[in-house]
Amino acid sequence: MSEAVARVRRALTGISGVPVTPYAADGSVDTAKLKALIERLAAAQVHNLMAAGNTGEFFTLSLDEVRLVHRTTIKAAGGKALVSAAVGRSLTEAKALARDAIAEGADAIMGHHPMDPFAGPSYQAKYFLELADSCSVPVVAYVRNDTFSVADFRTLALHPNIAGIKFASGNLMLLADVIRSTKDAPAIWVCGLAEGWAPAFYAMGARGFTSGLVNVFPERSHAIHRALEAGDYAKARDLIDGIAGFEAMRTKYLNGANVTVVKEALGMLGADVGPVRLPGVETLDEAERKNLREILERVDSDNCAA
Repeated sequence: MSEAVARVRRALTGISGVPVTPYAADGSVDTAKLKALIERLAAAQVHNLMAAGNTGEFFTLSLDEVRLVHRTTIKAAGGKALVSAAVGRSLTEAKALARDAIAEGADAIMGHHPMDPFAGPSYQAKYFLELADSCSVPVVAYVRNDTFSVADFRTLALHPNIAGIKFASGNLMLLADVIRSTKDAPAIWVCGLAEGWAPAFYAMGARGFTSGLVNVFPERSHAIHRALEAGDYAKARDLIDGIAGFEAMRTKYLNGANVTVVKEALGMLGADVGPVRLPGVETLDEAERKNLREILERVDSDNCAA
């Protein structure tokens, strides 16, 4: 195993934070605000920053904007956090984005799940394999459904340049099967469904988790991670209980409010990062904002008490 792959695997056992993408008043990517956010997350010792991930609105960004987000994130992190540059869409575009991100200094590439409506599951797995073959840095495969077979997952886990699989399905029996079948593979299985699912994933043998909450309360994400690493599930559950309302709000409108809640929370805490682009939910209504403010006040109070 190369030291580069080993380094990425170590980071994947931690928190993989997915930064939002701030926008200026004219709707363009606000690089100054993105730089400030990344510097804050790196200073908070978030282990892995997934630039232009789903919380970063990857599918609403142009390819040039994705490159801008990658470049800004890599420079702002300054080596204080590992940066995984998210790529996707057609395999040709994914390879091109990966090549440019690597040239800018990305530590790893995260391949978004190929979302073609006519895709065959085993061929979606092949998409990740070809991406991994083409990259000179380690790759993380982001799998968002449970249509891959155990054999497909095993093939991914055995690829020497796939550092880990970000498993973003709630099918825990499948997760148990694939972890059981890949005991001889060094790839890391990461909870791709954020803090709320992390205890169940850890119990199945996964390590680390992705997080959008980290944009708002990185200290809470760290506390949850420490509890899980220590095997203190009761403590982890207690910490997750405090953010359950926040995460539940993100699932509204078929997950359409996922990024909206994070961005509005940042705005309420004094870090306006602009609205969400269509087709995401552009803004919360007043009742939802009131609920969100109450949640933020409770979490902030809990953090201060701790």
